[in-house]
Amino acid sequence: MINFKDIRVVFGKGTPLEKQALNGVSLTIDEGSFVTVIGSNGAGKSTLLGVLAGDVIASAGKVTIGDTDVTRKGTAARAGLVARVFQDPLAGSCGALSIEENLALAARRGERRGLTPALGIKRRAHFRERIAELGLGLEGRMGDRMDLLSGGQRQAVSLVMATLAGSKVLLLDEHTAALDPGMAEFIMNLTQKFVTERRLTTLMVTHSMRQALDFGHRTIMLHGGEIVLDVAGDSRKTLEVEDLIAMFRRIRGQTLDDDALLIG
Repeated sequence: MINFKDIRVVFGKGTPLEKQALNGVSLTIDEGSFVTVIGSNGAGKSTLLGVLAGDVIASAGKVTIGDTDVTRKGTAARAGLVARVFQDPLAGSCGALSIEENLALAARRGERRGLTPALGIKRRAHFRERIAELGLGLEGRMGDRMDLLSGGQRQAVSLVMATLAGSKVLLLDEHTAALDPGMAEFIMNLTQKFVTERRLTTLMVTHSMRQALDFGHRTIMLHGGEIVLDVAGDSRKTLEVEDLIAMFRRIRGQTLDDDALLIG
């Protein structure tokens, strides 16, 4: 479903601030697979998601989604293929618009916009049903502005928005990092439900080693812009957080303070 072939990303090329963010990353992800992505700060995790979403155009290499070569396509050209949920709950929505208005925009992601009404009776009813599935009582607040919701409520709505347009690829960029533990658990369980029900091919960046092992089918670790660990199946099921940290140290041949990779 997704294939990265020898992806290289260089920021600030030719300047004193030049940085190799990704260094020859090759990765194939099967359709419907849920992959967690971990690594220390600056390892290239968010850059990898950006390359898939089109926010970052690779300096070299090739990216395909299904049979489509998207290497040189920008974010707008991939909008119908890829949906993304960010750490900041308002990053992927408009705080000044209502819940239902944000949902209406999300439902048309990747489509050509015309002059037809964005919100009709049937569409409003469908949106209420989807929001009611969250169990947060927001179906009675569809006219409320997004910026009036709590962080957890906004993130729950953002997940619904990401699944409205039928995209088969879901990118989660530390989408629970700004939430309290209780709401983070709720959002993760909601994420698992949506991913499973809709067979979404999912990449989730997280700093939580616990989340990285408890969710998904496969875990990859980045360091210095390279994949240094790729585990799935029975090998992954037997791993503990401490094992993951030890494997990172062994693979890289160096020490890493535990606070560089959060255990939570």
